[in-house]
Amino acid sequence: MNKRLYVDFHILQTVPPSCINRDDTGSPKTAVYGGVLRARVSSQAWKHAMRAAFAENARLDVGKRTKKAAELVKAQILALAPELDADKLAKKALENAGIKSDDKGTKALFFMSTAQAKALAELAVEGSADKKQYRDALKAAPSMDMALFGRMVADDPSLNYDAAAQVAHSISTHAVQNEYDYFTAVDDCQAEDNAGAGHLGTVEYNSSTLYRYATVNVMELAGQLGAAQTAETVRAFGEAFLFSMPTGKQNTFANRTLPDAVYVTIREDQPVNLCGAFERAVPRSAQGYAAPSKAALAQYAQQMYSSFAEAPAQSFTVGSGLEELAPAQTAKAMLDALEKAVRDALAGNEVG
Repeated sequence: MNKRLYVDFHILQTVPPSCINRDDTGSPKTAVYGGVLRARVSSQAWKHAMRAAFAENARLDVGKRTKKAAELVKAQILALAPELDADKLAKKALENAGIKSDDKGTKALFFMSTAQAKALAELAVEGSADKKQYRDALKAAPSMDMALFGRMVADDPSLNYDAAAQVAHSISTHAVQNEYDYFTAVDDCQAEDNAGAGHLGTVEYNSSTLYRYATVNVMELAGQLGAAQTAETVRAFGEAFLFSMPTGKQNTFANRTLPDAVYVTIREDQPVNLCGAFERAVPRSAQGYAAPSKAALAQYAQQMYSSFAEAPAQSFTVGSGLEELAPAQTAKAMLDALEKAVRDALAGNEVG
């Protein structure tokens, strides 16, 4: 029985002038890698975009990360027994489960699935005083995004979930230099003899070809969700990772692009991040950065497979330029094939 199964996602994506993810000064986030400055988009920013994509998919059951966990339980109590004091019962239910809260909510953001809120509500309506039942209700039935991204509960570590997915900070494959856009805004109601602007300002930005990486521990996910839901969840994760985009300054830059190329692998040993392909920054050329980045990624992957890592059990590519790693296909066909491959692999591992 194979107890290791990972799905790695490698994406090259070019974005035009943009400020996708800002630091505390309003500047686009950056990092030094290979001795040069790179554009960077944090993993937190892209995971938030992915969770937003999950929420837009009516087929997916997603959780809520909030300090107002009592409101989620209260809504379920009202649906079951509207005549009861739902507010009081909801707060008591969380207290019985070991989650501290006050009138402002829980002390920290709490991740809860709809099924967990409903289970707490049912116990509260029944009048149960068994604190173990409440804790068990908060441990069972996580939503797919809770299983993917994990949950940390300082009040009770037994309620924690280990994240089945890891998302790397995206970095540019080449050196970047931030630039400034000086802009003005006109006051529509100012006097005609006043030619000055109503507002002056600057916004910092850059443009880049990003290398994006994420991995899913399929067996960890299956332990939380079961085999059937795991295959669907891996597909949903892949779709969201391919097509989501953080929304920072999006109205200003309209930077919503699609990937240039995608490389997905199913591995039976360990996840392999291929960012080393870009430790030596891709040099500026008449071809731009996307084409040489694809060549660098393909070359580095083959180098790794001939020295340190085994070749993947299965590989898929989307877009042109990575055909030497696997035949190219459409994104939908790739996601269909990936879902089937994960389902077949879990069946072979006798995961229920």
